[in-house]
Amino acid sequence: MESTASLDTLLAEVRSFLDEEIVPLEKRLMADGLSAVKADLDLVRTAVKDAGWWCPQLGAEHGGMGLSLEDFGRLSKVLGRSPLGHLAFNCQAPDAGNMEILADHATDSQRETYLEPLVAGDVRSCFAMTEPEHAGSNPKHMSATAEPDGDAYVLNGHKWFTTGADGAAFTIVMAETTPDADNPYRRASMLLVPMDADGVEHVRTIPIMGERGEGWLSHSELRFHDVRVPAANRLGPEGHGFSIAQERLGPGRIHHCMRWLGICERAFEMMCERAATRELSPGTPLGSKQSVQNWIADSRARIDAAEMLVRDAARTIDRDGQRAAKVDISKIKYYVADLLHDVLDWAIQTHGALGVTDDTLLSFWYRHERGASIYDGPSEVHREVVAKRILRDYGADL
Repeated sequence: MESTASLDTLLAEVRSFLDEEIVPLEKRLMADGLSAVKADLDLVRTAVKDAGWWCPQLGAEHGGMGLSLEDFGRLSKVLGRSPLGHLAFNCQAPDAGNMEILADHATDSQRETYLEPLVAGDVRSCFAMTEPEHAGSNPKHMSATAEPDGDAYVLNGHKWFTTGADGAAFTIVMAETTPDADNPYRRASMLLVPMDADGVEHVRTIPIMGERGEGWLSHSELRFHDVRVPAANRLGPEGHGFSIAQERLGPGRIHHCMRWLGICERAFEMMCERAATRELSPGTPLGSKQSVQNWIADSRARIDAAEMLVRDAARTIDRDGQRAAKVDISKIKYYVADLLHDVLDWAIQTHGALGVTDDTLLSFWYRHERGASIYDGPSEVHREVVAKRILRDYGADL
C-alpha cells in the first residue's frame, strides 16, 4: 500500500496529466468516435507507461503498479473523470477483470499467450457470460455448453452484452462443462477462446439508446457454433467457472463504483459552473434557485458519503477477503449506481436543453451509464442481499 503522502502525490500528478493530455481528446471522441482519437490515445498510453502508471490494478510481478484495492479505487475515481481515463492506463473493463483472473488462475502457457499481450496493451479481450435467453441476475442458469471431445471441448452457445467484443483478440466464455453436477454452482467452466476461432460469430454490436459504439465502448451479441476449444484453454479446474467469476466481480464492483464517483465529480463540477454563471435574468444566476441549491448540496453530501462506503468495502476486501465484504459490496453497488443516476440527471436539468445535446459529456454518460443499476447484478438483487442479511439478525428465516 502506498503511503498517504505518496498516494496523494500520485493522484495529483495523474489528475494534472488527465486534464492536460486526455480531456482534450473528448470532443473528437464525442463527435467522431473512438477510432478518431486512437492515434493520439496510443501516444498517451505510451506516456503513461513511461511514467510508471501502467496497469495500476495489477501486481508488480505481472507488470502493474501493485496498488492495493483501496488505493487503486482512489486512482480509479480520478480516471473516471474522463471516458478515456481507464483505457489510457490499461485498466478498463472488461480487460482489468480478465487480467486479474488470468494472473490468479492461468497456467504459465495461458499467461504467455493471453495475459502478457493484454498487460502490454497489444490486444483487448472480452468476457462472455450473459445470455439473452436467461436472466442475467441468475448467472448459474445458462444454456451455453462445452462438451468434452478428446483433448478439446465443443462449445455451443449464444451470448450478448459482451462488452468490448468488437476488435477483441479473445474472450473468456462461461459455459456448462459438467451440466449434471448436483451443485448448480459447479456446472460451468471458463474457456479462453480466440475471437478468430472457427465457429465464433460476431452477430452485431447492440445499439444502446441509439448508439452502437465501437471497440471498448460497445456491447456485442455473439454465437458459438461447434467451436473446438483445446482443454488446455480451460481456466482453472473444471466446474469452477462460477467461483472464479465471483472473484472477478467483487473487486470489479469497487473499480466500477469509484469510476462512477469520478463521473459524479466531473458532472458535479459542470453543474456548479453552470449554476454559478448561467443567468436567468441580469444579475440573477441559476444557482439562486432553491431546487438547484438542493441538487448541489445533496450531490456533495452523497458523493462524499459514497466514497467512504466504497473505500471501507475495499479495505475489508484487502484485509479479510471478499467473503467478509459480501454485504458491503452489495450495498455500494446499488447505492453508488443510484447516486450516479441522480447526479447526472440533476446536472442535465441544470444545463437545460444544452444538457441533452452532445456538446457536453452529460448525454454520453447518461446513455452509457444508465446500465449501472443493471450490470454486475441489478440494484434490486443487491438490495435483497443487504435486507436479508439484516433480517436474519432479527431471527427471520430467509
